[in-house]
Amino acid sequence: MQASIDSIETFGLVDGPGIRCVVFFNGCKLRCKYCHNPEMWLKKENNYTPQDVFNKVMRCKPYLKKNGGVTFSGGEPLLHSDFIIETAKLLRKENIHIALDTAGVGLGNYEEILKYVDLVILDIKHTTNEGYKEITGMNINEVEKFIEALNKSNKKVWIRQVIIPDITDNEEYTTSLLEYIKKIKNIERIDFLPFHRLGEEKYKVLNIDYPYNDKNDMDKIKCQELYNNFIKKYEENK
Repeated sequence: MQASIDSIETFGLVDGPGIRCVVFFNGCKLRCKYCHNPEMWLKKENNYTPQDVFNKVMRCKPYLKKNGGVTFSGGEPLLHSDFIIETAKLLRKENIHIALDTAGVGLGNYEEILKYVDLVILDIKHTTNEGYKEITGMNINEVEKFIEALNKSNKKVWIRQVIIPDITDNEEYTTSLLEYIKKIKNIERIDFLPFHRLGEEKYKVLNIDYPYNDKNDMDKIKCQELYNNFIKKYEENK
């Protein structure tokens, strides 16, 4: 068994708790307008086996310590569920913490893959089907299937929301987000990520039009203010 992996970062600090090995899979069904990794949209030649990934992680294990681990990211890791399951089985024998960084849009088999995951980092694109389709090019239905399986799994969840100027940077949207995530169990953490244009050069190299060419980077101070107000309301409504 092999999978198409773009890269493996061996000292990740923002992809879950502690120091982490981050496995970036190629392939994604979504075409998010703010995506900064368009080079990972398409699957490429298979280049890693589960044993290959395990061996690389084990070389880093001394740095991971008790609160670190492995994060499967992408692209979309849920397009590689069988591979992740086999890799996770090897990692669990070494008590390695496993996180899944996902948009929740894969090929199904969600309940099975979630058996081998300790933490899910779920990227919320939008709270309505219309808004979701505008940003990603797809309907929101598949995400709803994943959330249903996630709730059944009883796994810990981190929520991430990209704050985009004139789209998700307002109280109307954050109020809808507050309602939307009420249906998701075991949320431990919520992050707002300010939109940025750091991936724009990749689009030029790939000869792809940059979708948000009319947008500036999200103001970080405004993003923090939105977050502070959101968390206050979230805590009040728990």
